[in-house]
Amino acid sequence: MAEIILVRHGQANSHATDDESYDKLSDLGREQARWLGAHLRDTNPHFDAVITGTLSRQSETALEMGYEITKQDARLDELSYFAMATAMEAQHGVPSPRDPTEFATHLPQVITHWTEGRLESVPETYPQFSERVTAVVDELCDGNGRILIVTSGGVIGMAMRHALGLENSGMAKIMLQIMNSSMHRLHYVHDMLMVGTFNATPHLDAPDRAHARTFV
Repeated sequence: MAEIILVRHGQANSHATDDESYDKLSDLGREQARWLGAHLRDTNPHFDAVITGTLSRQSETALEMGYEITKQDARLDELSYFAMATAMEAQHGVPSPRDPTEFATHLPQVITHWTEGRLESVPETYPQFSERVTAVVDELCDGNGRILIVTSGGVIGMAMRHALGLENSGMAKIMLQIMNSSMHRLHYVHDMLMVGTFNATPHLDAPDRAHARTFV
């Protein structure tokens, strides 16, 4: 049986306006990661492998959690949201969001246009993104062991879509709910990929950590 624990990176630079400047943890993001690592050490700390994407915020989260990285896999890198937002404005006149409320409306619009092939000149097509993420999950399902993957919200949303057979609109809704440093468990057993946990943040449940439950 394979058990895959997906973790979204800690809070990154939420004031960024491009992918490069977004790719670094905030002070709170580092703290979120340290709290998650402490929780895992107190409960079930062993992993047979620790895999991250190649982005700084992903690897930094794993290291702040206290884990050595077994390998990095570019297929676990995030989708290029800022590039797609720029294309959305240029090609369809939809401006980029200015705050989290506008982002909640904007992201599903971007995902819809992207999945329908209505965004041109973006870093990758939706089929390319879908193929690379599902390929990683399927490869891990072919093996055994407990695997920690530190990645990003879009990748986790795609993994959940793959496991649950969701429509693309359902994937966008899931992506909006994925909190920084949250855990998501997939189990491959009886030749089936099943979701065991979604968006768990036990390390942030204490009342004095309510401020650390972030989405962006």
